[in-house]
Amino acid sequence: MDWAIQEKNYSQRRACALVGMAPKTYRYTPKRADDKAIRERLRALASERRRFGYRRLHILLTREGMRLNAKKLYRLYREEKLTVRKRGGRKRALGTRAPLALPQGRNQRWSLDFVADSLVDGRRFRILAVVDDFSRECLALVADTSLSGRRVARELDRIGAFRKLPCLIVSDNGTELTSNAILAWQQERGVDWHYIAPGKPMQNGFAESFIGRLRDECLNEHLFSSLKDARRILEAWRIDYNTQRPHSSLQGLTPIEFATRPNQGHNQNRLSL
Repeated sequence: MDWAIQEKNYSQRRACALVGMAPKTYRYTPKRADDKAIRERLRALASERRRFGYRRLHILLTREGMRLNAKKLYRLYREEKLTVRKRGGRKRALGTRAPLALPQGRNQRWSLDFVADSLVDGRRFRILAVVDDFSRECLALVADTSLSGRRVARELDRIGAFRKLPCLIVSDNGTELTSNAILAWQQERGVDWHYIAPGKPMQNGFAESFIGRLRDECLNEHLFSSLKDARRILEAWRIDYNTQRPHSSLQGLTPIEFATRPNQGHNQNRLSL
């Protein structure tokens, strides 16, 4: 069309007639919205969640009420020159994070972490530990050879069947805990999730402290003949930990005693990890 008009001096109407195009179609100029607000929020989320690609950022934007399809988001993602960089060398903590306030009651904040061990035949297995940061109760010890994001979500729902889900969950940036399954679970259940900075395990100090006790008092004290045997021993230890073992940071009370005592919140500020 442009060639016929510029080189042959055809009129616009004649050039359009030659190719069978309506003149209005030729003159149409597409008008895209500037999407300024979406671009700004996309850049902010990508800066905060450095290991999230555009698909996970799409879930976060949808959660905030910004409705757009994945193709458009991918176009904006590319135009803003955003990308998830490949890791190189050892882990380093990136950026800073605001410290979390101590919870003032049960089910306000849970912490998650994984620990690995092996059976007597050498097979490796993993354990998901879930801890209530206020009462220090161990809510679950889930042992299996594989623990995916979907499995973690199912176990959290299982805990939520007999007690209220928390306002906030704290964890590291493991692939299971940053998966699409976990992001979808957060959105559906209305639970906030705080990821600690890479290479800073003490930002998840409640879970790290518990894992140390679990390793010292249970895992190093037993040989596990099978996965079934490991689950039986872990559950027995979990019940004992919650109901019998005195906790030094709870003034010598067990987690259950501390959680059920009257006026439990008044002395919380004096407690330390």
